Amino acid sequence: MTDNDEGMTHEELIALPVAVSLDTANRALLLGRTTGYSLARRGQYPVPVLRHGRQYRVARAHLHRHLGLAAPAMEAGEA
Repeated sequence: MTDNDEGMTHEELIALPVAVSLDTANRALLLGRTTGYSLARRGQYPVPVLRHGRQYRVARAHLHRHLGLAAPAMEAGEA
C-alpha cells in the first residue's frame, strides 16, 4: 500500500475547496507524502499539479475527475 493508509470519505472529497495542497491530494489519492512529492517533481503526478513558488496545489475538479466524482458532461441538446 502506501505510507498514508487513511484515505478520504466521499463527503470529505465533495467538501474540498477549489484547490488543495499536495498533502491533501496525496491523501485523496492514497499516495504517501514522499511518493506524491516525488511524482509531482518529476511531472508524473496522476492529476495536473499547479506550482506556486515552492508550493504545489491541485484543483478539486482534477481530483474529482480522476476519482470518478465529476458530473458527466451534458450531451448536446440536453437542458
